[in-house]
Amino acid sequence: MAKYMVSFMPTNRSAMVEEGTTIAEAARQADVFIKNLCGGEGVCGQCRVQITSGKAEADEQARAFFSEEEIERGYVLACQTEVHDNLEVLIPPETRMEEAKIMTGEAAGLEAEGEAKPLVRKIFLEMPEPTLEDNISDIERVSRELRRKIGWHSYEISLSCLRRLSEKLRDSQFKVTASVAKRGGGYKILRIDPGDTTSSHYGLAVDVGTTTVVAQLVEMSTGRILGVSGTHNLQASFGEDVISRIIYACKKDGLGPVHEAVIKNINQLIDDLTSEKNISRDDIIAMVAAGNTTMSHLLLGLLPCSIRLEPYVPTADIYPQIYARKIGVQINPEGILETLPSVASYVGGDIVAGVLACGIPDHPEVRGLIDIGTNGEIAIGNNEWLVCCSASAGPAFEGGGTRCGMRATKGAIEKIEISNGKLTYKTIGNAKPRGLCGSGLIDCMYELVKNGIIAPDGKFNRDLKDERLAIVDEIPEYTIAFAEESESGEPIVITESDIDNLMKSKGAIFAAIKSLMDYIGLEFDQIERFYVAGGFGNFLNIEKSIAIGLLPDIPKEKIEFIGNSSLTGARLCLLSEEALEKSFNISRAMTNIELSNYQPFMDEFVAALFLPHTNRKLFPSVTY
Repeated sequence: MAKYMVSFMPTNRSAMVEEGTTIAEAARQADVFIKNLCGGEGVCGQCRVQITSGKAEADEQARAFFSEEEIERGYVLACQTEVHDNLEVLIPPETRMEEAKIMTGEAAGLEAEGEAKPLVRKIFLEMPEPTLEDNISDIERVSRELRRKIGWHSYEISLSCLRRLSEKLRDSQFKVTASVAKRGGGYKILRIDPGDTTSSHYGLAVDVGTTTVVAQLVEMSTGRILGVSGTHNLQASFGEDVISRIIYACKKDGLGPVHEAVIKNINQLIDDLTSEKNISRDDIIAMVAAGNTTMSHLLLGLLPCSIRLEPYVPTADIYPQIYARKIGVQINPEGILETLPSVASYVGGDIVAGVLACGIPDHPEVRGLIDIGTNGEIAIGNNEWLVCCSASAGPAFEGGGTRCGMRATKGAIEKIEISNGKLTYKTIGNAKPRGLCGSGLIDCMYELVKNGIIAPDGKFNRDLKDERLAIVDEIPEYTIAFAEESESGEPIVITESDIDNLMKSKGAIFAAIKSLMDYIGLEFDQIERFYVAGGFGNFLNIEKSIAIGLLPDIPKEKIEFIGNSSLTGARLCLLSEEALEKSFNISRAMTNIELSNYQPFMDEFVAALFLPHTNRKLFPSVTY
């Protein structure tokens, strides 16, 4: 079969691919990101690229997304266009992923308590050499010393570790370091190294998010965070939401590429962190990963197909401890991986980690946690009970489903204010505007309703005299940045259809919170503290989020942004056997409410399709 070279600009990367390969697949092979919401089905129009050299034709499906002028200029959908020639492909600004805002931080005070007993301990052993009076086996000698040091009565050891044990003990005069991991009711000796290597003892905490993958390099003996690094999840090229990725993974030969993408992310983060700190990756002896249920399945290479199908059953909710090398993670060959347990198909280990990090099960007062993204996961409880649910908010808050929406990357409008008829905005990186990210869309919706540009039902005031308001194909749209201001030379607008999508997204989140509160039988004023987690949540304006009916109308001081609580929880489990055990207890204790089968949720959802809500008594502080 013929092969052709596909070059991508402005990255200047290329891939040699077989004839018939799609441009989107060629981009993946060249390690080039192309925005893709639908996972290659050709229905979202997000993967628009321009052919600047070579022959490639837009298919009929693409004509729904491009004008005749754009088609003549070489615009095609990357996921639908096959390669039959050497091509040079320009990726326009709106299709790239650059300088993203990635949440790598966390709130202060979310720390492990008590004596540190990390998931893997390094223990220096100085043992007496064998004599005729003390001629027990080498492994029993090691086990005996470990019993004296840390207790327990039996220790497993792998064959690979056992094979060189005799040589290592004698070469080091029976002075060695044992790396020991706890799992269940016993300990496992992972490796034995000559001499005292306890000073080189590191672990990795990883948040495997749908949008981003973030890792912390941790010194296990002290709990000190040595470095943190994050990147966009390469699985986005298979679809930007979990449903698209599940569909792709469940195609023939689809699981492997999706699994390998996130492993590649993790290994790159390991490279970055170890290079920065001049640490050998062989000294990383443990890793704890937290992610939603789908991400955990894809990380471990488990088929996720049944997660999206009624009755929504995952393959597993408790995951086995494994050697990280088994899935291709490049740490010490004997290093272990723990994946934090899930609760249900749409409430995963990231929420379990967040509940652990917040300390919700440690207090008698009722506290709540919400993580807002494509899904909105909510957990509420105290030291006696825990209840959770998940609501599909859609991609609007992450830039999908709106004409000029985009991720929180360079050029995204993140803040908007309209005062005395004048609109001002701020972009990420102070760059020329490319589109609107989630926080910008919320700001925009608030400012539009506050200034009477839209009504509480989300409809534009068509009689308003404003140069920014126009009716295009009978749909009103409001210009945020004029054509001459934007990077693409096209105006950045928000349409009445966009507002409708945003109303549905915010309505789903609030309806889920309200349904959970009603299920428990509590009022909002009975929540002592409300934690908001995740990258998107960290950039929200509290007053505006309440004013549009996204967050409940409770005192501002009760709402606390806690950053990446999934990463915090993973680190706590890395550093504490007790915390890891607590994560299993949390997952078992949480009662999940399946909202798709819970009629009160649908009633609440309909009531929430208003700004801020059809029941204004729920939002007494909102005055516009």
